[in-house]
Amino acid sequence: MEVVVKIFGTTPPCQKCKLAEKIVDRMAKKFKSIKVERFDALSEEGDKYGVMVTPTIVVNDKIIATGKVPSEEKMEEIIKKELEE
Repeated sequence: MEVVVKIFGTTPPCQKCKLAEKIVDRMAKKFKSIKVERFDALSEEGDKYGVMVTPTIVVNDKIIATGKVPSEEKMEEIIKKELEE
C-alpha cells in the first residue's frame, strides 16, 4: 500500500512550510511506501483541496493539518494508520 502525502506551501517556502517538508521527508525515509508531492498553495491542486492557509498537509486525500505543523509523532501515527487500511 502506498501513502501519498501532499504538502501545500508558499513559494518561496516559509519557516512552517520548510518544517512540514522536513518532517514529511523524514517519514518518507522511515516508511518506504510514502510518495511525497509538493505544491504551491495557489496551484490548481491547491484549489482542488480548498487550501487557504499554509502549510496544508494532505494524506491520501484527507486534509490532516492546515496552518500548523504536526509533530513527528503525530505524523508517524497518521501514516501508520493509513498503511494499515
